[in-house]
This record gives sequence, C-alpha cells and structure tokens, in this order.
Amino acid sequence: MSKKIRTESVDYLFDAILSLKDREECYTFFEDVCTINELLSLSQRLEVAKMLREQRTYLEIAEKTGASTATISRVNRSLNYGNDGYDMVFERLHK
Repeated sequence: MSKKIRTESVDYLFDAILSLKDREECYTFFEDVCTINELLSLSQRLEVAKMLREQRTYLEIAEKTGASTATISRVNRSLNYGNDGYDMVFERLHK
C-alpha cells in the first residue's frame, strides 16, 4: 500500500508554512508542530545535502553533522534520484 503525499492535509500544512513571514515566525510555528528531534533531523538532512553538494566525504559529513551513514546515503539518493527539491532551495538561498 503506497501512501499518497498530495492530500488536503498536506496542502493545508504547506499553506500554513507559506503564510509564515520571517524566521521568528518559523521558530514559533515549528516548535509547536514538531518535536525538537524532528526539527533537528530536518535541519540535519538539509546540512547533509549541502555538504554532499560541496563534494564532502561521508566521513566529513558524519563527523560535522552527527548523521549516520544511512541518513547520508538516504539524502544522497534524494539528491541523485529525487525531485530536485534540495537543489531548488539551494539555488534560491544562494541568490
């Protein structure tokens, strides 16, 4: 059984995120919506993806981020075979 990501509930969540105006509002919202560990995991994955794009080794990434090699591999798979979401964000952040 495959889970569908495109649901009304997910649309509502994304609309809520898109309504946030600044970093402080993001902290306020995400601290309520996510556990600290969930939020740290999301930020860790983004940092791992950034370091992979910088051609850093798994060892360097694991040492700096504390991510497991399984997490690094998962992020790498998303970078190589995913929907290019990471690259889209990196491009916008660097403008």
